[in-house]
Amino acid sequence: MATSGSVLKTILVIVAIIFGLVLLIGGIYLAVLGGSWYYIIAGLFFIATAILLQKLKSSALLVYAALVLGTVVWGLWEVGSDFFALAPRLDILGIFGLFLLIPAVTRGFENTKGAKLALTGTLAITIAVMIYSIFNDPQEIHGELSTKQPATSQPILGIEDGDWPAYGRTQSGLRYSPLAQINDQNVKDLQVAWEYHTGESRTENDSGATTNQVTPIKVGNNLYLCTMNQRLVALDPVTGKEKWSFDPKLKADNTYQHLTCRGVSYYDANNTVGFEASLQNKKSSSALCPRKVILPVSDGRLVAINADNGQPCADFGKNGEVDLQKDMPFPYPGGYIPTSPPVVTGTTIIIGGSTNDNYSTEEPSGVIRGYDVNTGELLWVFDTGAENPNAIPAPGQKFVQNSPNAWAPLAYDAKLDIVYVPTGVGTPDVWGGHRTELDERYANAMLALNASTGKLIWDFQTTHHDLWDMDVPSQPTLTDIKDKSGKIVPAIYVLTKTGNVFVLDRRNGQPIVPIEERAVPQTVKHGPQTKGERYSPTQPFSDFNMGPKEKLTDKEMWGVTMFDQLLCRVSFKKLNYDGMYTPPSENGTVVYPGNLGVFEWGGMSVNPDRQIAVMNPIGLPYVTKLIPTDPNRPKVAKGTGIEASVQPMYGVPYGVEISVFFSPLDLPCKQPAWGYVAGVDLNTHQVAWKRRIGTIRDSMSSIPLPPLKMGVPMLGGSISTAGNVMFIGATHDYYLRAINVTNGDELWKGRLPAGGQATPMTYEANGKQYVVIMAGGHASFGTKMGDSIMAYALPDKK
Repeated sequence: MATSGSVLKTILVIVAIIFGLVLLIGGIYLAVLGGSWYYIIAGLFFIATAILLQKLKSSALLVYAALVLGTVVWGLWEVGSDFFALAPRLDILGIFGLFLLIPAVTRGFENTKGAKLALTGTLAITIAVMIYSIFNDPQEIHGELSTKQPATSQPILGIEDGDWPAYGRTQSGLRYSPLAQINDQNVKDLQVAWEYHTGESRTENDSGATTNQVTPIKVGNNLYLCTMNQRLVALDPVTGKEKWSFDPKLKADNTYQHLTCRGVSYYDANNTVGFEASLQNKKSSSALCPRKVILPVSDGRLVAINADNGQPCADFGKNGEVDLQKDMPFPYPGGYIPTSPPVVTGTTIIIGGSTNDNYSTEEPSGVIRGYDVNTGELLWVFDTGAENPNAIPAPGQKFVQNSPNAWAPLAYDAKLDIVYVPTGVGTPDVWGGHRTELDERYANAMLALNASTGKLIWDFQTTHHDLWDMDVPSQPTLTDIKDKSGKIVPAIYVLTKTGNVFVLDRRNGQPIVPIEERAVPQTVKHGPQTKGERYSPTQPFSDFNMGPKEKLTDKEMWGVTMFDQLLCRVSFKKLNYDGMYTPPSENGTVVYPGNLGVFEWGGMSVNPDRQIAVMNPIGLPYVTKLIPTDPNRPKVAKGTGIEASVQPMYGVPYGVEISVFFSPLDLPCKQPAWGYVAGVDLNTHQVAWKRRIGTIRDSMSSIPLPPLKMGVPMLGGSISTAGNVMFIGATHDYYLRAINVTNGDELWKGRLPAGGQATPMTYEANGKQYVVIMAGGHASFGTKMGDSIMAYALPDKK
C-alpha cells in the first residue's frame, strides 16, 4: 500500500514534469522571438528535479536549490528589488521548494542533510530578498519638497478663501485652496460630515461609459453640482440638504458614447473682479439672472439657471437654453456632447465638446464657441478644421465635419483675456491617411484664443499626425514661475497623455522648459504595413516628462505566476512595439503610454505660494489592432458599442480594436505600478517624491492577491491645500486619500461607497472646512457605480 509520503512525492514528480515541459516549450518559443532564455533553463531544471526525485536522489534538492538561487539572481538583475516584479518569478518556486522539504517526501533518500540545508538556505535567501524589496522599492522616490508654506497666501481677486467657485477653484486650473484648518497633523481625524444621494443609478439603457465625474462648486451659501443625468442641484454646504434642483429632461440612451458631466460654471454680474479685459466689450447685465449657473447637457444643450432659485434664465437663448447642435454637420443624439464645464468671462461663455471617437468620417464638428453670458447670443467661433476658423456659417452652411474637438476643461487668464483650449484629434483617431494639413493644423494642440473675439493668438502642437488617441486631455494650469534667469514668467502647463508636460510662456507659446523634436518609429516589424498611412518622422518631447523614461521591455511583463508572466512575455514579443509612437498595425501594436495616458482629465494641482505641484500620473499599456474593412459588414447604430469590441471607423480602410494589454488571468501584462502620486518643484521641474497609490482590494477579485499598495490605474485628479495636504480619490479602489504634500506620505484614507472617479474640492462654511468628493463610479473604468456625494470634516471640539 502506498504511503502518503510516496503519493505526495509522485504528485510532486508529475507537477515538476508538467511545470518543466510548459516552461521548456514556452521558453523555446520566447527565445525564438528574441526573449529571455531563462524559461528554457528553468524548464530543464524542473525536469531534472523530477527525474532525480523519482530516483530518490538527494541531488534533486540541490538541483532545485540551484534553480531557486539562480532565479533570485536573475530576477534581481532583470527588475531590481521590486517586490511585485519579483513575486511572480519566485512564488511558485518558493511554494514547490517548501513541499520538497517535507520529511515524508525525502524519506528513503540518502545523505539528505546537506541537500536540505542547501535548499533551506536558498529559500531563506528568497524570503530575505522579498522582505528587503518591500522596503526598498526602486520605483519610488523618497524625498521632500523644500519650500515651506508662507504665513500669508497670495490673494486671488474675486474669490473668497472659503469658496470653490470654478471647476479648478480658479479658472486658471490651480486646484489649490488657501484653507488650512485641515492640515497634515489633524487630517487623520477626518470623519463623514454629511452624505447626499442623487437618487440616480445606471440602467441597461444608459451608455457603456456612464460616469459620475462631477467636481461641485461652492459660492457663498450654495454648493452646486450636476448629476449623472445632468440635473443641477443646489445643496446647503453645512448640512448637505438639497435646496432646489433643475432637471433639463435629458433623453440619453445606450447609443451615447459617453454620459458625463464633470461640473458646472458660475457667473455673478455683481462680482466681475478679474474680468477687466473682457469687460471692455460688455453690453449689459442680465436683469433676470444676475447670478447664474451654466449647465452643459449631454444631448447638446447649454442651459443657464438662476443661481438663487433654480429657474431657467428666460432671457438666455430660448427659454434659458442654447442649442449646441445648431449648424452641426451630421447631427445625431450623443454625437456631440459638452462633457466639461465652460469658461465664463465677464462677457462670454466659452465651450468645447466631445465628439464620438472612431465611428465614421461623417461626424459633428469639434468647433469651440463663445456665447454672450447674458443673452446666449453666439459671439464667435473657432472651428479647428476650417480654412477660416472664425467664420460663422452662413444660412444653409455647416461647421466642418470631424474637426478636432476640445472635450477637456478649458482655462482662462483674465488679465490677458486669453482662453486656453486643449484639443484632440479629428475622428477617426487611429488611421489618418485621409487627413489633410488643414485637418491637422490645430489637432492635439494647445490653442490660445482671445476670449472676447475667438481670434488665435498662438498655438502649440503636442503630437503630430496622431494615430494613438493622444488628445490633450487635461485642463491646463496657469501660474507664474521663475525662468532660468530668475525672471517671473506667466506660464502654462500643458499635461499630455504621453507624459510630456510642456511648459510655455502663456503670452506667446514660447517654451520655458526645453522641447526637442525626436525621431520616432516609422515601420512595424510584425505583419503587413498599414495601407495608405503616413507617419510623422519626429514628435516633440519636453525635458519635463512624467512618462516612461525608457522603452518597455519583456522584462517588465508580469503575472501572478511565472507561467502567465511567460505568456505575457511571448505576447509582448509577438506584438509590434519599438517605443512610444510605434505605428498601429494589423498584427497589433503595444501603445504605451496607453489610451488612458499618463495624464487624463484630472490635471494637476499647483500651490503658487510654494511654487510646487502635485499630480497623479499613470502608466498602463494598451493594444491597438487595425481590422481591415469588410465591405459586407452591417452598420451599427451611431455610437453603439464604439468603446468596446471593434470600433468601426466607417469611411476609412480599417476598423480598430483597442484593449488593455491583459494576461489570460485578466491582469495587466505590465508589472505594477500602474499609478503614482508625485510632488514636483516648479523652480527646477524635478520630481521630489513619487509613491505608488492604491490597492486591488476592489478589483481583480477572482485573483487571491493581498490588498497591498501596488499602484493602480486612476481616473480623476487631485487638489492641495495650505494645510500641506493633497486629497485624491481616482484610484481603482474606493478611497479618498490624504497625502502629505511635502514628502508623499499617506496620512489618512476614507472608505467610499463606490468608485471615486472624480476630482475632490474643499471649502469653508460657518467656520468649518469640508472636503467633498463624488463617489459615483465609472462604468467603463470598471468601478462600482453609486450616487453619493461625500463630505468630510474634523469633529467638533467638545
